[in-house]
Amino acid sequence: MILSQSIEDYLKAIFTLQSEGERASTTKIAESLEVSSASATNMIKRLSEMGLVDYQSYKGSKLTKSGKKIALEIIRHHRLLELYLLEVMGYSWDEVHDEAEKLEHHISEQFEDKIATLLDDPTHDPHGDPIPSKEGIMPRMDAQPLIEAEPNQEYILSRVKDQDPELLRYLEKIGMLPGIKIELKEKAPFKGPLTLLVENEEQAIGHDVAKNIFVAKIKGHGT
Repeated sequence: MILSQSIEDYLKAIFTLQSEGERASTTKIAESLEVSSASATNMIKRLSEMGLVDYQSYKGSKLTKSGKKIALEIIRHHRLLELYLLEVMGYSWDEVHDEAEKLEHHISEQFEDKIATLLDDPTHDPHGDPIPSKEGIMPRMDAQPLIEAEPNQEYILSRVKDQDPELLRYLEKIGMLPGIKIELKEKAPFKGPLTLLVENEEQAIGHDVAKNIFVAKIKGHGT
């Protein structure tokens, strides 16, 4: 089945919304893809007719097995490309998302395999997102939003949402990269700032920044 770039974008957007625990409503899908609700509705109905999406009015959309397989393949392309652009092409981690968005629909399976081999079959992209396997299996992530973390607890920064280059540049500047150990010292009430210890340096970040950061509790600490 030859699919358009637009169809692949819709399937990826629905998968992303579902994986983040959100209902894939037509409004959410339209916002994610920056299209009108009318355009989103028409496309979702088309995807339903193609057997790629299970769509019910007022209940949102859910990928079928076929739709999920395609979405995972595109996500695999995207995340492998991000890592390739960073490690081989010399792009910075705030540049790779937009570039991978342009390329993800146009690489062959052979090219995908060569990238994976060159990078030693990586499991995560530069922002900490898991890379689906070639068989379409998404690795499980044991992570929680930083805004839900507990004070006086050490964590490993496991993932950062990658859509905002300015945010990525800021986090890199203060040393908050995937794999780094951080300690949450204090959370101010009413969506106030979070005080962190990052590489033994105190940093304060706002609530809106923290909700884009995901952490994993270090085993043996606070358990």
